[in-house]
Amino acid sequence: MKTHIGPALRLTLALLLLLSAVYPLLVGGIARLAPGGGNGRTVSILGKTVGYADVGQSFTQDRYFNSRPSAVGYNPAGSGGSNKGPSNPDYRKEVQARIDTFLNHNPGVHQAEIPAELVTASGSGLDPDLSPAAARIQISRIARVRNLPPDLLNRLVDECTEGPWLGLFGPEKVNVLRLNLALDQLK
Repeated sequence: MKTHIGPALRLTLALLLLLSAVYPLLVGGIARLAPGGGNGRTVSILGKTVGYADVGQSFTQDRYFNSRPSAVGYNPAGSGGSNKGPSNPDYRKEVQARIDTFLNHNPGVHQAEIPAELVTASGSGLDPDLSPAAARIQISRIARVRNLPPDLLNRLVDECTEGPWLGLFGPEKVNVLRLNLALDQLK
C-alpha cells in the first residue's frame, strides 16, 4: 500500500497544477488572440460602450428594429432557452402574445408574414442577429415613426447585412445593435 501512496500523491499534485494553473493560463492566453481579447466584442460610440456585438439586447421602442425575444431577459449570466415545446399551452400563449404585440405595433402586416424569429426566443436567449427578412418586415413601422423613406431603411438593412461565414456557413444575418446604431446616425 505504501508503494501506491507516493505515485498517487505525485499524480494528484501534477494534475492539480496542470488543471488549475497551466490549462486556464493557456486558454486565457489563446482567448487574448480572439476579437475583443477574450472579453467579447464591445460596441463603442465616442469612447462609451453601448453594448456587446455578440449578445442580444432589448429594443422595444417603435423607432428601433426589435430584437429577437429572450427567454432569459437578455442576461448573459443565465443563458438558456425556455425549454418549452410547441405543444406546451403556456409557450403557445407566450408566442401568441408576442404575435399580437407585433401586429399591434406593425399595422398592415399579416400574421403569416411574421418570421418565427421575431416571436420565438433562440436556444441561448441571447441571439444578437435577425435575418434580413425579419428586419425588413419592421421597416414600414420605423419609416412611419421616424418620418424616413422606406427605401433609405432598405438600403440600411442591406448595408448592415452580413453574409454567411466564409461565404458558405450559416445564413445571412443583421446584427440588431449595429443596425439600430446606424439608424440613429441617419439624418
